Amino acid sequence: MGKLRDKRVKNDYLCTVILEKLSLINYKNIQEAMLELSPKMNCFIGHNGAGKTNVLDAVYYLSFCRSAFNPVDSQVIRHEQDFMMLEGTYSQPDAPESPLTVTCGMKRGQKKHFKRNKKEYKRLSEHIGLIPIVMISPADTFLIEGGSEERRRLMDVVIAQMDRTYMDALNRYSKALQQRNTLLKQDEEPDPDMMSIWEEQMAAAGEIIYQKRNLLATQLTPLFQQFYERISGGQERVSLNYVSHCQRGPLLEVIQRDRFKDRAVGYSLHGVHRDDLEIMIEGHQMKREGSQGQQKTFVIALKLAQFEMLKRTMPSVPILLLDDIFDKLDSSRVEQIVNLVSGDDFGQIFMTDTNREHLDQILAASSNDYKIFKVADGELNTQQLPPNKHV
Repeated sequence: MGKLRDKRVKNDYLCTVILEKLSLINYKNIQEAMLELSPKMNCFIGHNGAGKTNVLDAVYYLSFCRSAFNPVDSQVIRHEQDFMMLEGTYSQPDAPESPLTVTCGMKRGQKKHFKRNKKEYKRLSEHIGLIPIVMISPADTFLIEGGSEERRRLMDVVIAQMDRTYMDALNRYSKALQQRNTLLKQDEEPDPDMMSIWEEQMAAAGEIIYQKRNLLATQLTPLFQQFYERISGGQERVSLNYVSHCQRGPLLEVIQRDRFKDRAVGYSLHGVHRDDLEIMIEGHQMKREGSQGQQKTFVIALKLAQFEMLKRTMPSVPILLLDDIFDKLDSSRVEQIVNLVSGDDFGQIFMTDTNREHLDQILAASSNDYKIFKVADGELNTQQLPPNKHV
């Protein structure tokens, strides 16, 4: 992955990790659960709203220090409860003497505490990338239907897991952007020297962000197209196109060029905070031309490409979270996805569905171990397995 590869220190758990045990207390609608998991396939069956997606979100939380769906931390605490706690115990086949335990605790109205092997992080960014993860869910349609911020977030999530310096650049850029916008909103004319300072900091961090996003888009696109072609049977031609103000010239010049317009509207019109990833099918915007099935295929292919990129770059095979991915897909596309995830190219997988039809297809096609959990009203129970399967 070139410059996106994160060169961590030797003792930073450079090995594959498998989530062996997951403990949840007061996480969304789950009051309490302790799960012993399969190293390969973990299936969660239940009606909509039962809580199966919340289990996947808890796994996501332990990797990213936040929910995939709730931007405000307090929203993950169960109603009428004062705290929540998550704990994941991960095995490390390459370092069995050093099991990895990640815990997160949070009281309502207070900040969360994240610990690795009982030692609390000083900065949560130090944890990102330790346990790489990719999640595919119905909410991913926002990548197509939503604004550019959704697609920037996708790029940021991928790069942050591979390159720890990226978050630092994002934070520096966001701080400078916020300070510049504050100056632009003042009634009196902003201090030109202060404006120049923040613009220079925006440009310096923004150029770094652009280079890493551009490299990601270049390397992600062919992988994405390969996955889309396989799932769709080669029926459509799709593409990604990264668009940035940095393509217009040195970012500092681009930012300063329209300072008068920025002053008129009260915020910064140019910079990497306006970057976008154009999503195209047959040369047209997927948002306007793509069917529901094509859009769903697009998102799944894009996320599988993200998985493949992380797998090639990271020291650990990512955990794959598949949340209700078969809805709105025809039988041929479902079959291709089943064939994909049933193979040996993936590590540990967590999957949800409202019934066992699709899961039974996958389990029948795979020789890997699995566990099935029944989810109802926030309670989880292990399903009885056929005698020829082992967990």
